[in-house]
Amino acid sequence: MSKTSSVPPLLRAALLGVLSGSRSATPLAVLALNHDAQEARGRWQRWRLFRSPIGRGALVAAGVGELVGDKLPATPSRVGAGPLFGRAVSGAVAGIAMAGTGRRGTPVQAALAGAVGALVGSWLFYRARKAVVETTGVPDVVVALVEDAVAVSGSVAVVRSS
Repeated sequence: MSKTSSVPPLLRAALLGVLSGSRSATPLAVLALNHDAQEARGRWQRWRLFRSPIGRGALVAAGVGELVGDKLPATPSRVGAGPLFGRAVSGAVAGIAMAGTGRRGTPVQAALAGAVGALVGSWLFYRARKAVVETTGVPDVVVALVEDAVAVSGSVAVVRSS
């Protein structure tokens, strides 16, 4: 994408936040996997977490673990207080990463955009998944797999849109 058509950092922060509402670890795992990508340039690439192979590996493992764990019957609802807090934190971190992709980073605004996006995304994806299952009769696991694809592909698109 050319510089003239790039997505503004605050919008990217909010979008990654919304995707954190779907799968909290996915945007951070996608950032880790795109650490060296030219399309994903930003100051976040210099953060110790993303410079470290162990840090990147932990983020990817968390992302994969969440994709698997989401399908387990004992997994708590994403709209409970604890999971919502975790998603807001994940969205805030992803938002801060996006703040550093523009000429002027605004980390506080980007953190807020990411956190609010995650809270909105949590409820949006929760309601959408529930509605699709109830309306169509499609098994929840199938809808969850589609949600996984949206979270992963959306995160890749946002991270690489700098």
